[in-house]
Amino acid sequence: MNKISRRSMLYTLAPAAVLGANDTVNVAVIGVGGRGRAHITLAGAQAKCRVAAICDVNQAAQERAVAQVEKMQGHKPKVYTDMRQLFDDRDIDAVSMATPNHWHALGTIWACQAGKDVYVEKPACHNVWEGERMIDAARKYKRMVQVGSQSRTTAIKIRAIELLAQGIIGKVYMAKGLCYKWRPSIGHTPDQPVPPGVNWDLFLGPAPMRPFSQNRFKYNWHWFWDTGNGDLGNQGVHEVDICLWGLGETNLPKSVVSTGGKYVYKDDQETPNVQSAVFDYGERRMVFEVHGLHTGTDSDVAGAGNIVGNVFYGTEGYLAVDPEGFRVFKGRGCATTASAPSNCQREKVMEEKAVGPEGGYDGTAHFGAFIKAVRSRNANDLTAPVEVGVRAAALCHLANISYRLGRKLVFDPARGRFADADANRLLSREYRAPYVVPERV
Repeated sequence: MNKISRRSMLYTLAPAAVLGANDTVNVAVIGVGGRGRAHITLAGAQAKCRVAAICDVNQAAQERAVAQVEKMQGHKPKVYTDMRQLFDDRDIDAVSMATPNHWHALGTIWACQAGKDVYVEKPACHNVWEGERMIDAARKYKRMVQVGSQSRTTAIKIRAIELLAQGIIGKVYMAKGLCYKWRPSIGHTPDQPVPPGVNWDLFLGPAPMRPFSQNRFKYNWHWFWDTGNGDLGNQGVHEVDICLWGLGETNLPKSVVSTGGKYVYKDDQETPNVQSAVFDYGERRMVFEVHGLHTGTDSDVAGAGNIVGNVFYGTEGYLAVDPEGFRVFKGRGCATTASAPSNCQREKVMEEKAVGPEGGYDGTAHFGAFIKAVRSRNANDLTAPVEVGVRAAALCHLANISYRLGRKLVFDPARGRFADADANRLLSREYRAPYVVPERV
């Protein structure tokens, strides 16, 4: 039961047919909406990597993706609507999952069972229980599974975490993550007939059957509990992962409390647009905040308008890291006695800026680490293996469970379960047949 809380087990695996350094890796991209088209670009940027197939429940998305592959690589990929048929294709070596959240776990498990390696977008899973099954599947079928936690391959973030481990701010006692991204109201969209070319049954998959509406479809599925996890599980899971990384934490917390609500907007959204979460690890803690409305900056995290980043607090100062770089602040002239704390002033003692576009973010390198592992069969080549992605997602899910139940929850990280029956029921979901995550993979 405690698979998420164990230290990631890195291993060397051998596939049925070992790919050489000069062999072409045939990749299929599943879910070719906005993020999926980015996956096509990332795969196409790798040496000896061929986008051999695409899969989507929407015919219009299929057609756009085919045109993209033809323009980029000069060939027409195979086209699938049902990922199960794609998994039967023996020509495919690896799959890239850019589906909505509720498909991540089952799609990954099916792919592992079919002998495919998997690059899966964040959050790794839609709930805690199915994340555990993903880890089981990766290990049982000896598959390379990389999660789209791209910060793990971003130079400026790696540098900041290395400095924390070296004691740049002393002993770290708290990590804070911020997701201050303004989101417009999604309004109301009526139930309507399923548009031509859309397989709504396959889109919903493991989720309950609902009438089609535009708000439950393109992108706004993030804001419904059936298919998404709110902005905590959307943008926020990146910063949650960085918090864990900087703390060097490989366990789940002892307790969690999350509060907030959906403020101002009167629309179809179910998930909160303002949310705070506190995770207790005993001698240290993690704090996370989602602000989906207008807000200001916080604790020297850079940005204007939309602000995402992390702040680590230590016994000698604090470190703020964000897409623009990181900054280290320490006290100057601080008294060592409690009687004279007013002498303390902060001073920026170090700053490093990210190099390159998008704050040094390098999705190509992150996807490249996956392709390297596909060739080498060495999970040490993965920069965000499935255990890492599932752990970060699990914290988001624990916070959402506390929010939905409206109370603080005690958690047993050794067992991976709450001391609360209602909370434990929300660790998983009722799956809609035949799209069921199996007890045993």
